[in-house]
Amino acid sequence: MLKISKQLEDGKAYVSLEGELNTVTASDFRDEVQGFIDGVTDFTIDMKDLVYITSAGLRVLLWIVQTMEDQGELRVLNVCEDVMDVFEVSGFTEVLNLE
Repeated sequence: MLKISKQLEDGKAYVSLEGELNTVTASDFRDEVQGFIDGVTDFTIDMKDLVYITSAGLRVLLWIVQTMEDQGELRVLNVCEDVMDVFEVSGFTEVLNLE
């Protein structure tokens, strides 16, 4: 299960993820972000409560990265050790602005 909380104000978007970003929940995440990301110049994803990510979740993150390249800045905050391990193995530490 994945809980997605989001806020949008003055072109700045903040999304908080809680749970697992996996094959089942990745499409829900993309659906939630798809209309939300239009016109955003500053996008922050807080992964403080995200405990697991699969390749399906990585694909959605890659789509967000590619979208934000043309629009503005993307930051990913508070990545737990297990998710960071996946980012390191998959090369996402080179793609994401991790804080």
